[in-house]
Amino acid sequence: MRVTSRGPLTLQLAQGEKGTVDCIYTPDPEDVGELDIEWSLVSPDTTKKDQLIISYSGGKKYIHANPAEGVDFAAGDPTQGDASLSIGSVDTAHGGTYQCKVKKSPGVDMHKVSLVVMERPSVPKCWVDGDEAVGQPVSLRCKSDQGTGPLQYEWRRESGGPIPSFVMQNSVLGELLISNHSVDLAGIYSCEVTNAVGKERCRLNLQAIKPPNRAGVITGTVCGCLLLIIILIMVIWLLFFRWKRKRYEKELSNEIREDAPAPESRPASRGSGLHSRVAYSQMSQTHKDQPSPTSTAYTASKYDSRYGYIV
Repeated sequence: MRVTSRGPLTLQLAQGEKGTVDCIYTPDPEDVGELDIEWSLVSPDTTKKDQLIISYSGGKKYIHANPAEGVDFAAGDPTQGDASLSIGSVDTAHGGTYQCKVKKSPGVDMHKVSLVVMERPSVPKCWVDGDEAVGQPVSLRCKSDQGTGPLQYEWRRESGGPIPSFVMQNSVLGELLISNHSVDLAGIYSCEVTNAVGKERCRLNLQAIKPPNRAGVITGTVCGCLLLIIILIMVIWLLFFRWKRKRYEKELSNEIREDAPAPESRPASRGSGLHSRVAYSQMSQTHKDQPSPTSTAYTASKYDSRYGYIV
């Protein structure tokens, strides 16, 4: 009896996936006894018994203890040289070392396979870290939140040719580093994350933003400053003009007050009339005492507003 399986000694299956653990056998001509097939889960603790999963004996199939759920022989008739084990939906409980033992007296042989149950990588998230401006450093990042490691990341360019050799790529961290961004590097990029049991990908559009025209910015700044200065000058001139106008109006008002005519004289008081009469009597007496000339000169009396009577 010889078990001739050529499958891998370590089988990696994704969680939830259907799997098959190979066990192909060939009996020798002298093996004429009854066929017995046993599949057991080998205990990692050597002090404990192995766990029998499924067996075939006396022409009948027997399913035994956990994790027997979903397990069966892959072939409808395991007596035809194929004793492979089929697992309908692999779960973490199915992980371990499986042993296939085929016996047909007097021959007996066995085969062991380690089953590793892994989680597929989840759909990764792609994003741009940094400024997408031309001439600036920028990095593309890719990260999958779930999945059994090790996870491998690979960036590809979907348009514009392959990624240039000077662009650094980190397959462990999922980073694509562009030290000097340019228009030629813009386009659609995809990131693929893989492990032993699956792969997923995401895409992003890397843009190349050209910097603004500095000459135009400087010109606009200068024009804005000049316009602000002109506005300030106009405001100052307007305020000065208003101040001059108010000052002129004030001076004109003062001049008008100074040139105003004196108020009309009031009638002479009783005292002033008596004084005038006395003065007139004295003058008459003087004229009576002196000889009268042929022609007499005299000065007309005037009213003085300061004294309030005729002088």
